Amino acid sequence: MTILVTGARGQIGRAVLDALHARGLPVRVTSKDPSALDLPAGVEAVALGDDPETLSAALQDVRQVFLYANPTLADAFTVAAEKAGVEHVVLLSSAAVDGPNPDGNPIGAMHVAVERSLAASTLATTTLRPGGFDSNALGWIEAIAAGQPIELPFPQAALAMIHPLDIADIAIAALTGDELRGRTVSLTGPEPISFRAQIAELSAAIGREIPVVTVTPEAAREQMLHTMPPFIADALLSTWAEVADHPQAPADTTETLLGVPARTFGQWARENAAAFTAA
Repeated sequence: MTILVTGARGQIGRAVLDALHARGLPVRVTSKDPSALDLPAGVEAVALGDDPETLSAALQDVRQVFLYANPTLADAFTVAAEKAGVEHVVLLSSAAVDGPNPDGNPIGAMHVAVERSLAASTLATTTLRPGGFDSNALGWIEAIAAGQPIELPFPQAALAMIHPLDIADIAIAALTGDELRGRTVSLTGPEPISFRAQIAELSAAIGREIPVVTVTPEAAREQMLHTMPPFIADALLSTWAEVADHPQAPADTTETLLGVPARTFGQWARENAAAFTAA
């Protein structure tokens, strides 16, 4: 029973791949350029682009899939998966779908499109909806490494950030057991933590103070547009403004779902401290 892992170049997908392979389970991965992947011995890689015809080879003899959301291929994927005999899909979706109008949120819209396609199929689907990742802090690397202050529009904004490996652990449990099969779970870390508190944890991890400067949302948006499209910048600013006054309440974690303590942002900071001090 082969398990197909998409997104194996990402931290979550790679952690899922490595854990399944370590258990001796047959795993296949997809990539637009399989030759660029550094894979464990015995793991098969197949090409999967935007052409639906590439799905047939990827899904041959596959019974479970760890799926990154791709609305472009959503309908074609469900058709091909049903035809191939896939039994179960673990979808990495987004907490943006939990909002009152996910279609009005560009991030929510792309994920809910995939959720709806799977819901209309015969495939058993476990849907994971994580919110903010601890690893989002990697966006501060350049400023911190250069000794510059972090400019934030809402330093007090507090999200229940989740460690990417917590998401991977929950996905692995869904792929290797029955308890989570067919469920939709919203995922967070153990507690809300403000941007200012995150930076304090990073300061402790690297052994020096990281200054924080408050800027206007307009100034922040202008900077964000250098690295992301407007719809993502606007969605993030809206979320941050909301949780600045009302910290995000934790949802399901590895503690509630697996009985394993959730990793904290401080733990992530210590694990990744070297990234913030590299020249």
